This record gives sequence, structure tokens and C-alpha cells, in this order.
Amino acid sequence: MKNKWPYLLLLSILMVVNTACETEEEKTVRPNVILIMADDLGYETINANGGTSYQTPAIDQMAVDGVRFEHCYAQPLCTPSRVKIMTGIYNVRNYVRFGLLDTTQTTFGHLFQEAGYATCVVGKWQLGKEAMSPRKAGFAEHCLWQVTQGRVDTTGRDTRFSAPVLETNGELKAYGKTAFGPRIVADYGMDFMERSVKAEQPFLLYYPMILTHCPFSPTPDSPEWAVDDTTVMKYKGQAHYFEDMVAYTDRIIGEINAKLEALGIKDNTLVIFTGDNGTDVPIVSMFNGREVAGAKGKSIDGGTRVPLVVQWPDQIPSARVSQDLVDFSDMLPTICEAANISVPTSLDIDGRSFLPQLQGKAGEPRQWVYNWYARSGKAEEASVFARNQRYKLYDAGLFYEVPNDYMEERPLSIEQLTPEIRAVHDTLKQVLDHYRKRRLENVAVSLD
Repeated sequence: MKNKWPYLLLLSILMVVNTACETEEEKTVRPNVILIMADDLGYETINANGGTSYQTPAIDQMAVDGVRFEHCYAQPLCTPSRVKIMTGIYNVRNYVRFGLLDTTQTTFGHLFQEAGYATCVVGKWQLGKEAMSPRKAGFAEHCLWQVTQGRVDTTGRDTRFSAPVLETNGELKAYGKTAFGPRIVADYGMDFMERSVKAEQPFLLYYPMILTHCPFSPTPDSPEWAVDDTTVMKYKGQAHYFEDMVAYTDRIIGEINAKLEALGIKDNTLVIFTGDNGTDVPIVSMFNGREVAGAKGKSIDGGTRVPLVVQWPDQIPSARVSQDLVDFSDMLPTICEAANISVPTSLDIDGRSFLPQLQGKAGEPRQWVYNWYARSGKAEEASVFARNQRYKLYDAGLFYEVPNDYMEERPLSIEQLTPEIRAVHDTLKQVLDHYRKRRLENVAVSLD
């Protein structure tokens, strides 16, 4: 019996160590990440933000369950925002032109794929005409509108909504008139989630939505669905359908969260909802008692301020509102830190992670955001500014107090600024001066 004690003692020690290792491993289970970006849906459209023109119960519930940010800023237009959010780099350094992502750029798709994640992008692409450009951007699977095809077919019909033309993993398919593009891509995304769970593989689902971009058209929940199909023959459609499109957007958000519940992975899934730029120009919405006209394509507050709601039940305290600044370049480092994925220093990104703030910690909040915007990619056409929550300075010298001048019609006199406001001005000017020489005009761009 005496000879057995050393073995029993060793066995006990190994059991304790093994249990400790399993416990530690359980604590570091890699989370799933879903990044949802609505198309042309400004800050003022969401109930939780103060909007009263539309009903957004699912998005509002996300705000109850997580964190709602009041100061998230995108680019004024879709492609510039897509390049920025995917690479974590300001447009001044890597934006080429509308409808293109430089294939030499590293995206969050690449980083997650290299870390062993299943990766998928569904929705709207518009970042290159090659069939496999989504795969080259780091996404093993895709179900997308506007990859190799243009916006309209030979009859002039917009192909994103009814009778959509979509590409799934390189295969082009034209659907019948009763099919709805946003429905098809959302279903593919949720199927991808389920397959990843069954394969016991963590996943990244990037969902740049097709909704709520024009042409403003009926959805399957509209009385006119499958009755009046003429709206998709005009670029803008009919603005009164925007309300139905917001409702369908919210419906999809609710379905995604219900799917997470059904799969038993909601607590271990980080879900981010935002918009790629301001609401489109024909739309006027009520927000905190005032009218807000859509300002897509403009660098004023209505063109760049977007909703941002984040939930992650296992990690994020609920029902909080943050005044911290968030720039679109911050999404990449935030989701990477959440997944414990290192961002190579060689990428020299501009974004900073706001994961600590999500988790209720102080973190290192931004003091400013920077915006370089030129649809064409030409520096001489760029609108450039830096701002904080209240003040905004353009590189031409115009300085605004945004909450008192949302349309930027009354620039402040620099000579009459108080010392405190002058200090803000000077800080923003230093930001503009720093990035002024960073436009990479002479760098060769790969279009392959």
C-alpha cells in the first residue's frame, strides 16, 4: 500500500491540473462575431436614438441588451465606408475610387480567416468586378448583390430587391419576381451560422445590408408587394416606401438574434449594428422633435453620423449609452481584440479598439475623428475634416459648433473663440496637418 501513495498523489495532482486547464480553456472559447451595416440608414432613423418616424423594436432591444453609442461616424458614401470599416485605415491612405477595394489591402476577413474562423459576407459587395473578389478579401463564402454585375439589367431594372440577381460563391443567379434579395442573403447568412455551429467552428459574419438603399420599393410585408413592381425601374423609387424598408431591416435584425437564441450561442456572440452613411437625400425624418433631411454624400452631421448598437450578453453590461467617439476604422481592431486576434503592427491601422468601453471599462476613448472623403479618389476633390462630439474643423479653415449648426451655415470666428474652444480648434488643426501629407497618390494599386 505504501508504494501506491506516490502514484495516487501524482494522479490527484494531474486531475487538478487538468481540471484547471479545462476551466481556463472554457473561459477562452472564441466568440462569434456578426457585423451588420445597413445601407443609407442614418442616426436619426432609430427609435432608441430619438427617431420617431419609424419603428425599430429589434434594434431598440439590442440597445437595451447592450450599448448604444451616440457618436459613431462613417464616411458620407458607401464604398468609402466599406473600405474604411474593412481595413481599419483612413481613406486618405488607401481609398482608390468608387466601387473598388484595392486587393493588396488586408481586411478583417483575412485576419479572422488566418485565425481559424469560418468567414462569410452577405448583402451588398460593390468592391470589385471579379467573381472571386470577396474570397480574395478573406471571405470563404459569400451571397452578394453587385459583384460582377452592375446595378441594373438590360431593361433598366434595379436588381437588388424583387427579381434579384445575386452571386453565391461565384455562381450568378437571376431569381423570379416574387423573390426578395434582402431575404435571400439574410437566409444564407443564418444558414452559414448554423453550419458553423454544427462544425464547431467560430465564425465571422459580415453583413453589409442591401436595405435601405433606393430604389424605395415595397417589401414582402408591404400591401403592394408583387402588385406594383414599377418602383425598381426608377433610381429613387418612391420615398414613402422607406418606412417599410426600415421595418424589414429591423425584422431581419430580430431574426438574426432569434437564430442566435435557437443555436444556443447568443451569449458568446458579439453583434454590432451600424449604418454605412447618412440617410438618402429624399427622406425627411423626425428626430427629437425636429426634422432631419437625409444627407447621404454630404460631409455634414447628417451624412456621417450613423447608428451604433452593440450586444454581447456574456461580456457587455446592458442598457448603457456611451458618449465616446467611434470612427469606422475602429471596428477592425475592436472585433479582433474581442476574438483575441492580433493585428500586425505592419498594417499600421488608424483605428483603435473600443472593446474596453463595451465591457464597462474606461479604455482610451478617442478625442477626435478624422475624415477624408472623395468619391473619385482625387485629392483635389476631397472634403477633409476633424471633429469631436461638438466641434468640427475643415482643412479649409471653417470651424463649426455642430449641435448649434447642423447644416454648417454659420462658421465660428476664430478670433472670438474662448481659450477652451481655441484649444479644441488647435488640436483638430494638428490632426489635419498630420494627415495632410499621407495621401498615397503615387502608390501602385492592384486591381486583380
